[in-house]
Amino acid sequence: MATSQLALDLSLKPDYRPESFAVSEANAPALALVNRWPRWRQGHLLLLGPAGSGKTHLAHMWRVRTGSRFLDAKALSKALPGVQRGASVIVEDADAGLDETGLFHLLNRAAGDSGISVLMTARAPVGDWPIKLPDLVSRLVAAETAVLNEPDDALLRQVLEKLFRDRRTPLGPGIIDYIILRMERSVDFARALVARLDNAALAAKGPVTRTLVRDVLAGLSQPERFEEDAEAPR
Repeated sequence: MATSQLALDLSLKPDYRPESFAVSEANAPALALVNRWPRWRQGHLLLLGPAGSGKTHLAHMWRVRTGSRFLDAKALSKALPGVQRGASVIVEDADAGLDETGLFHLLNRAAGDSGISVLMTARAPVGDWPIKLPDLVSRLVAAETAVLNEPDDALLRQVLEKLFRDRRTPLGPGIIDYIILRMERSVDFARALVARLDNAALAAKGPVTRTLVRDVLAGLSQPERFEEDAEAPR
């Protein structure tokens, strides 16, 4: 039984390196579609997935590959004059507040002969977006879409093993299996959890045990303690 919506240690720097992107059945099809650029239909791709599924990681990997830049979804009309022919851009969280007119014109340019490429990310399917512009709805419904599913056990195992291995954290028997059954199903959460467990194991001068995992998970589930940790001087 996974704990729900545990607080993340946002002070940890995200790791968006390609070699840190663990691949499993949950994300392999989406990765393949992103990597098919520049052969995207109509010059744009919509990347859908729940929080923690790897949308931002994939977007950063594509940014490094293409030299693209991030545009604010709420201010696309203002940004359009700066999007030159052949440019690649990323519009994150397009379902969480959107300049509809700006996105419509941006996608029209991508579908034309401008050579512009657009990668969009969102959590909800297009049908759930509060869009009022009918022409934009039609274009988004027809957009090529890559779906990232919630991280499965195989992916979480890869991530946890790599993170513990990189930190050289000693582990008690069966700890990975124990963690997977109880953690929030998010790669970002896995990184935060491993960092806490590694520090706790160092302080205890021993391996990560089930008791240590229970204590750290309990701490991460308390917003008051998380806020204190985030504000503590470093």
